[in-house]
Amino acid sequence: MPSDPLRPGRVSPAAPSASPEDPKRRPLRPAFSVRVRILASLVAIAAAGLVLAGGVSYLVQRDRQLADVDSRLTASVEAARFVLTDEPSKERGGALVARSDGEAITSTEGAVEAVLARVLPAPFQSSLGLVDGQPAFVPSAQVPFALQDYQSLLDAASSATAGGSVARGTYETPEGPIRWIAAPVTVAGDSQTGTYITAFSLNGELSALRSAFLTYAVVALIALVAIAATGWFVAGRLLAPIRTLRETTARITASDLSERIPVTGRDDVSELTSTVNDMLDRLEKALSSQRRLLDDVRHELNTPITIVRGHLELVDTESPADVAATRALAIDELDRMATLVTDIAELSASEREPSLRAVDVADLTGDVFAKAVAIPGPEWRLAPTAATVADLDPQRITQAWLQLCDNAAKYSPPGSPVTIGSEVAGGSVELWVSDSGPGIDAASLPKIFERFGRAADGRGVAGSGLGLAIARAIARGHGGDISVETSPAGSRFTIVLPVSAERAPRARSVEGAV
Repeated sequence: MPSDPLRPGRVSPAAPSASPEDPKRRPLRPAFSVRVRILASLVAIAAAGLVLAGGVSYLVQRDRQLADVDSRLTASVEAARFVLTDEPSKERGGALVARSDGEAITSTEGAVEAVLARVLPAPFQSSLGLVDGQPAFVPSAQVPFALQDYQSLLDAASSATAGGSVARGTYETPEGPIRWIAAPVTVAGDSQTGTYITAFSLNGELSALRSAFLTYAVVALIALVAIAATGWFVAGRLLAPIRTLRETTARITASDLSERIPVTGRDDVSELTSTVNDMLDRLEKALSSQRRLLDDVRHELNTPITIVRGHLELVDTESPADVAATRALAIDELDRMATLVTDIAELSASEREPSLRAVDVADLTGDVFAKAVAIPGPEWRLAPTAATVADLDPQRITQAWLQLCDNAAKYSPPGSPVTIGSEVAGGSVELWVSDSGPGIDAASLPKIFERFGRAADGRGVAGSGLGLAIARAIARGHGGDISVETSPAGSRFTIVLPVSAERAPRARSVEGAV
């Protein structure tokens, strides 16, 4: 049913936009910067190490102090034993037995009193003497806590020592745990039962350790803050080149690739910066080559297209002669356009990286000469050749060298000599072609290697003007160049290429003429 244009309708959801400005298509930025993440990792690792080291040290020291408390409790019982008798007990850990004929010790009550009077408690230690399970004597010195306040502990100690053995344990109090030991006290002939109890406050014993650990925690916290501050500064310094790299690459556009990133230092980041600069060099070179190619195509193809279009618009279709002439002209211009396209493609290919390998220059010279003699017109001659080996791309160099040979043949009178040769000069190998043409005037020399550049009237012949540009691009791709020596008697074009130092020349000379 058709919808009424006057009635409101449901709005269909719009298709998602593919615009570059769509925020959904933008890359998500990280929640935290690299600097923050590096710093967080360093602080986390340092904190974990400090906590682990401090925790392990605290637990080890705590166990040692608890073991020391047990040793001191045992020592207190042994001290009480020697109060009652000067003879070592054969049953260490058994009851404290006092001889009935001992000096001033005639009862269990007296024995307990003697122990409490002579075995004084240490700091954080308290003692108590029981007679028949009830508190009877306390130490004369001040104690940190009163054992008589913990009846359940007294009952447990009396019960544990009823069999005549020493007992020990840990008791929880509102002020913290205490570690205790109880030993029965007996006197022969006395029916009363006595018990000697002594205990240490674990909180008091561990207070020094806890204070030291608290100090350690404060120092560790200060150390973490110092690590964080130092890490923030160091990370900032280390990442500064990367920030510069990001900011610079953000400013670089396809229309301007000239800016480069400053390289500072000799670390991995500086190597990355150098690599990016090299990449920008290659991109700038590729884009410049692309622009030149497009400019060349637009400039050179515009003329034949205009000519063909103009003649097609003016052709008299009723005149067979006019149609034939226009057809011939169009085909000729299309052939010239095809030649231009081929030359431009070769120029673009010549600017790529060559595939180098060791090549015998003398053999290469002979091969180029054998191919050049097929070019009609001049008398081809072979001069002495260089007896050396060079690292080059033989196909590209042959293409450039034959281009120079073709150029020499165009500008030399028919039958005149054109000589091909090669030689080693210093650290370079020179591949040359010498003709007998009219020479090149000084004003034209800077232009002959330009794209579509041609010499003045003296050497002006038909051509695309790309031959020498292709040859120079190939030579420069090998790290060399092309030099020109000219005079009214002729010109000599030389491809100058670097040769490796270890390539030693060999004595060899070949001459010939065709």
